[in-house]
Amino acid sequence: MLAFILRRLIQAVIVMITVAFISFMLFQYVGDPVVFLLGQDATPEQIRELRASLGLDKPFFVQFGHFLVNAAQGEFGLSLRQGAKVSRLIAERFPATLELALVAALIALVMGVPMGVYAALKRGTFTSQLFMTLSLLGVSLPTFLIGILLILVFAVTLGWFPSFGRGEVVQMGWWSTGLLKAKGWHHITLPAITLAIFQLTLIMRLVRAEMLEVLRTDYIKFARARGLSNRAIHFGHALKNTLVPVMTITGLQLGGLIAFAIITETVFQWPGMGLLFIQAVTFADIPVMAAYLCLIALIFVVINLVVDLLYFAVDPRLRVGKAGGH
Repeated sequence: MLAFILRRLIQAVIVMITVAFISFMLFQYVGDPVVFLLGQDATPEQIRELRASLGLDKPFFVQFGHFLVNAAQGEFGLSLRQGAKVSRLIAERFPATLELALVAALIALVMGVPMGVYAALKRGTFTSQLFMTLSLLGVSLPTFLIGILLILVFAVTLGWFPSFGRGEVVQMGWWSTGLLKAKGWHHITLPAITLAIFQLTLIMRLVRAEMLEVLRTDYIKFARARGLSNRAIHFGHALKNTLVPVMTITGLQLGGLIAFAIITETVFQWPGMGLLFIQAVTFADIPVMAAYLCLIALIFVVINLVVDLLYFAVDPRLRVGKAGGH
């Protein structure tokens, strides 16, 4: 177990250094931060002084070393567009993105797992076929189109939900949340559904496929031969084994929800990190772009590590394999 954790930690460090290097290259080849800060009318003396104060006159690997040290401390300098510390901007926007991703993941799980189980157990029925048809639509339609359609129907036509913004939030130190206010839930409903639809259909199809495979195994046949009820077989044995790979995919998809909430946040003007990143790309705000890439990579690495450890703990075959290998 310890060797497994050490291997995963070493892999995580390598991934983070690689992403940090890619982020650092943005500073080298995507515009000149000195020009952004001083403007086109700056004198050569001003440019030289600012480059020296920012450490941009030092050799490449020295600059990269300083970048790594600062990134490890969560410091990425000042935003070229807003003139504020990037770490503060990220801290202000991160709660909104995490909140949206968690609500979307909850919707996807609460709806996707039962729908997948039903589609597996009731194959051939009208409802099962309807679920599979809807899942194809959910996988095929782009996120921005789903968001626009939801806004058109539920915000513009029916007027049930707001079409943009986060609504009323409660400030708890540096953390903010809208889930403690009715207006916050009112605002998050449409963007969360938009973000959840693809994940919901993915989980539903995965649960259905895994459930059908598990139901064909020998131990399920033995359970039937022992006279166990269908309820005990389906939910006490089959579903329990079905959820092991689903847990892995769901954990990794949470990182995807956070990373790829960009489109949803743009459509609904949700004040999260995705919208901040889009604005940074528009204005070539390199420090914000670099910080976003590093943070998303860190989230993926942490979630991947946690899922690997859970999978190792839940699936005894991995532990047996490791012991046999030793």
